[in-house]
Amino acid sequence: MSDRIGLGEALAALSNDSRRRIIAELAALPPAVDQERACGAFELPVTKATKTHHFRVLREAGLITQRDHGNGSAITLRRTEIERDLPGLLDLLRAEVAPRHAQ
Repeated sequence: MSDRIGLGEALAALSNDSRRRIIAELAALPPAVDQERACGAFELPVTKATKTHHFRVLREAGLITQRDHGNGSAITLRRTEIERDLPGLLDLLRAEVAPRHAQ
């Protein structure tokens, strides 16, 4: 994985609603709490295999890092790198998801 996050790769990864939701949920955490979150903690209307696929796509795009432990895994948003390479992207994602949660 490159240290730089490419716009094309990021947009391709975020073309899926579930993947945008994952990133938006991570981005909604206060930066001071920017710690890893268990992959199983995301409530998505998809199978476990599909969740695994979504995490892989996000990881390969450079948007998250993933750490495997025991029989589970956890992900961390690469907030600093995203803000450096794609400023404003996380704000857009938070704004897109916020109205859905308000309903």
